[in-house]
Amino acid sequence: MAEKDLVKTAAGDGEEKAAASTAVSRNFIEQMIDKDLAEGVYDHVHTRFPPEPNGYLHIGHAKSILLNYGLAKEYSGQFNMRFDDTNPTKEKTEFVESILEDIKWLGADWEDRLFFASDYFEQMYEGAVRLIHKGKAYVSDLSAEEMREYRGTLTEPGKNDPNRDRSVEENLALFEKMKNGEFKDGEKTLRAKIDMASPNINMRDPVIYRVAHMSHHNTGDKWCIYPMYDFAHPIEDAIEGITHSICTLEFEDHRPLYDWVVRELEYEVPPRQIEFAKMYLTNVVTGKRYIKKLVEEGIVDGWDDPRLVSIAALRRRGFTPESIKMFVDLCGVSKSNSSADYAMLEYCIREDLKLKRPRMMAVLDPVKLIIDNYPADMTEMLEVANNLENESMGVRQVPFGRELYIDREDFMEEPPKKYFRLFPGNEVRLMNAYFVTCTGFVKDESGKVVEVHCTYDPETKCGTGFTGRKVKGTIHWVPAKEAVKAEVRLYENIIDEEKGVYNEDGSLNLNPNSLIVRKECCLEPALKGAMPYESFQFVRQGYFCVDAKDAREDRLVFNRIVSLKSSYVLPKN
Repeated sequence: MAEKDLVKTAAGDGEEKAAASTAVSRNFIEQMIDKDLAEGVYDHVHTRFPPEPNGYLHIGHAKSILLNYGLAKEYSGQFNMRFDDTNPTKEKTEFVESILEDIKWLGADWEDRLFFASDYFEQMYEGAVRLIHKGKAYVSDLSAEEMREYRGTLTEPGKNDPNRDRSVEENLALFEKMKNGEFKDGEKTLRAKIDMASPNINMRDPVIYRVAHMSHHNTGDKWCIYPMYDFAHPIEDAIEGITHSICTLEFEDHRPLYDWVVRELEYEVPPRQIEFAKMYLTNVVTGKRYIKKLVEEGIVDGWDDPRLVSIAALRRRGFTPESIKMFVDLCGVSKSNSSADYAMLEYCIREDLKLKRPRMMAVLDPVKLIIDNYPADMTEMLEVANNLENESMGVRQVPFGRELYIDREDFMEEPPKKYFRLFPGNEVRLMNAYFVTCTGFVKDESGKVVEVHCTYDPETKCGTGFTGRKVKGTIHWVPAKEAVKAEVRLYENIIDEEKGVYNEDGSLNLNPNSLIVRKECCLEPALKGAMPYESFQFVRQGYFCVDAKDAREDRLVFNRIVSLKSSYVLPKN
């Protein structure tokens, strides 16, 4: 979010030129708010985030949350949290609770302003009655199919509903019967009386109330009629004193109806709707219908599966609020739809973690390394820096002994050219420890290498200033005796990026390698007490986070957040 423009320079013309050159550019929403405040349309800023509790929030919602909250903070205004719970057919308390947790985690503070659209059902009903009294609403007998036929097309006007000229008294009586449960679902609707010839189809006498005999998660069985979103939303904003109703571009064609509702209901200070472009992310699944199918078919283990981009999934995988805020800022605010590269999101989490998290040694595919000339009964503690790029994170002590674990890929019996790790006769450095030379190896009956043998040179201890010779390879290790066993989950995008998101039949192009589980990983002992959501860099492997769902004190489970390197380059402005 752009800061207020504060520029201090030398006096005179130079001051104006410097201010012009260093002023922070303001997005179009800020410019509109500035204009409203300057012209006295509003004397303050009040925003809101109004999700429907019919699923988990995803990365696209994070942009809306942070934008609305950021605007309120920037203008020293207020921010409301409100659930648009006008459709009981899809809403659950589970979704309400997950959304609140997500928004708190992102850092958006609604203070004591938590509301539900269902809190205003009485005012919405009264508003509908008021429209009937004004001759601006009527009860219709048309079925949904008939209403579509009467609606017209983009090039042809609609036809008037046969019930459009019912008297005020008849409409009031019928609407009361709707409220009292005297009609079946779909038998009657209440329509706004606007213009069936309008070029904007949303203004062709839209339905504003329908009959639905369903229990509501918040109001129970009190109501059997429910307001439509386009009628309810402007009323909610007006009741709460929202000044700027920030929403996504698909609501641009609905804005005339939004303005009609607040105008006809005669709110003294009507809110203003402003639309911005959604944030699309390449090769991810955000559609609730698709995620629900993945969950129900057991392809993922819930809405928070780390392969998804729901906010809960990103949090479980190990993303931070700071990384998501960085991503949203880099994407910017505009009126034009565009897609962001998923690699940009990965760039943001790497940037956030690289100076914050300790770099630990973890062996994901272990094979035992035995140093034959190292004393069998000796253990020494080696000093290891927690983060070479951030000295303030200090050092730790790691035990070193005769038997270690190394990654299987760090040894080859017959290596190719330019392979500088362990192979018979080659010398490498054990990270933070000694030079070792491979002297042999042992295979099991299947031909798999189960032990690698070597000798060490005690004069080459790291930190002693040894310069007698150099080696080209350095490998990490874990002490065998003190190693902590863990399960490590290596995640990739759930979508096969080369094929795109969807097949021709509309099904998802799933990546068969989206999850690889390593069951018998060996970690250095300092990781033994790692807590849920705690994250680390595993040397040469990537950034990893303790899984908050499956990890236990006696069973560590780590999720790979992101690999260490990428070919992605941040675009220049």
